[in-house]
Amino acid sequence: MKRILYLTFYFRPDLCAGSFRNSPLVDELINQTKNTDIEIDVLTTSPNRYSTFREEFKVREKIDNVTIERIVVPSHESGISDQIFSFKTYFFETLKRTKNRKYDLIFASSSRFFTSYLGYWIAKRNNAPLYVDIRDLFSETLRGISDNWLIKNVLAPVIASRERKIHQYASHINLISEGFKQSFQDKSIAVFSFFTHGVDPVFKKAQSKKDDSNHDYIKKIVYAGNIGDGQGLHKIIPEAAKQLDGFYSFTLIGDGGARKKLENSLQEFDVKNVEVLDPVSRDEVIEEYKKADILFIHLNDLQVFRKVLPSKIFELAIVEKPILAGVQGYARKFLRENVDGSFLFDPGDVEGLLQQIREIEKFSDEKLEIDNSGFSKEFDRKEINKKMARSILSYL
Repeated sequence: MKRILYLTFYFRPDLCAGSFRNSPLVDELINQTKNTDIEIDVLTTSPNRYSTFREEFKVREKIDNVTIERIVVPSHESGISDQIFSFKTYFFETLKRTKNRKYDLIFASSSRFFTSYLGYWIAKRNNAPLYVDIRDLFSETLRGISDNWLIKNVLAPVIASRERKIHQYASHINLISEGFKQSFQDKSIAVFSFFTHGVDPVFKKAQSKKDDSNHDYIKKIVYAGNIGDGQGLHKIIPEAAKQLDGFYSFTLIGDGGARKKLENSLQEFDVKNVEVLDPVSRDEVIEEYKKADILFIHLNDLQVFRKVLPSKIFELAIVEKPILAGVQGYARKFLRENVDGSFLFDPGDVEGLLQQIREIEKFSDEKLEIDNSGFSKEFDRKEINKKMARSILSYL
């Protein structure tokens, strides 16, 4: 019998990119390994991505040859210190539970470094191959977004040194964004792949168009996702919304470490046309997308975010409504080359945002259609997961 340990801090029913990536990938591994001598242990956590979202969950469940164990961790407000505290619980409890289990392969999907480091420890303990799915460059992100001298100059370099150990040990490294490539040159002898985010067909339900016959209504711009320093919504939304008052409203759905900054800034600008809602289920997000005239993405103007590829792009492209995106670097290149209906401006550039709103209005007046059917086919999540699952299983 062969045994795989699958590590992911986020898993269903949590609402976040990590959960949306790993849950269907595990389902595909079930499809490809049932009726075989392969067993898979998934070690994950209780839902904790947003303190304002709670969902019932099973601490342990068995699906065919896969056992899913959810370790109950403290909720957090997306700050560095409380995330570390939550992860500490997951880290040591996972080490304890796996101490007397023998594994033939360790898979770790990691955006915050810690999950991949946990995988590295257990892989070394088992003398087993390590397959790492890198969703973020954590040490670079820390240096980029933190104003704390200790974090930038002490914690980030320590984490970077641990990241190098992981990458040097790993047999396989998957990078979710090709923009990450330059950070890994000559740092590992691992096999590299680029299985990216995928398109989830569930968002086709949000493709209904608004009735254009009445041009008097206030048009709606919708954002759903994390509200953190990485997104930098507090740097763009309040001033832009103030200038668009009477013509557009913003609905922002989510939570995160910078939500308070956003709310304070909205109050400071005396903004009346922005609604900030707590995280909701996917079905409710889809209902909001149906009502939207424009879908919104924004990343803070930091060097590290020039390498990332937001999973949100794959969610919104299939809705086939105008995407107003304040991004730079690889994400901007990807949108320009692959996603019809992308209207791009520089992060934090209010005038650039307003100019792209005018471009969207021209686009709508000309009744042009957005067609991302080719994109949906090329980046179909099921097909990506089939290939990635085969890649994982090749190490047994």
